[in-house]
Amino acid sequence: MAKDAVIILSGGMDSCTMLHEYRDEIALAITFDYGSTQNHREQQYAVAQCQHLGIKHLIIPLDFMHRYFKSALLESADAIPEGNYDEENMKATVVPFRNGIMLAIACGIAESNGLSRVMIANHAGDHTIYPDCRQGFIDAMSMAMHQGTYEGIEVFAPYTNISKTDIARRGKALGVDYAMTYSCYKGGEKHCGKCGTCRERIEALRDAGIDDPTEYENA
Repeated sequence: MAKDAVIILSGGMDSCTMLHEYRDEIALAITFDYGSTQNHREQQYAVAQCQHLGIKHLIIPLDFMHRYFKSALLESADAIPEGNYDEENMKATVVPFRNGIMLAIACGIAESNGLSRVMIANHAGDHTIYPDCRQGFIDAMSMAMHQGTYEGIEVFAPYTNISKTDIARRGKALGVDYAMTYSCYKGGEKHCGKCGTCRERIEALRDAGIDDPTEYENA
């Protein structure tokens, strides 16, 4: 199959699993540096994963988001709430329209490089608090991109309605090394083990039958 896709790659479990699963279709991976608490740590793994698979990789700065947008993810580790994603306080971690902005930029890069799809690894666990991870949003963005480009570029988001555990199971079958991924919203050297992404990571690896390779604080 021809390599016709750009993937938005954070360096977390979900997008790294997608990178491995669709490696034969991916021409380019893009990591966006928007000044979040975990960006620096995630980028290290995004770079390493692409080097391992031999996939071209770009890091694109989006400094304006850190300057002008409001979100706990753009403040400090201390601002990150603890709890599961279905808890009200986790709405503080929403970065307004983040996926819309990233998809739009990735779309422009795709068309500039003669590619026809943009991959994103949103999943069902995101739906509770992240509006730009839901099926309706993905469909609408895909339609807008298709209508707004000569190439008819579309979003490819096959994880939209599956769980993080389902993704981890796919990764297990693919042999993905989850020690080479990063999830914690606090962005520390070790995962905090208490924020929404850490809790979801712990549960997904456990339920998928994967020995958790992650270093956690106070473990």
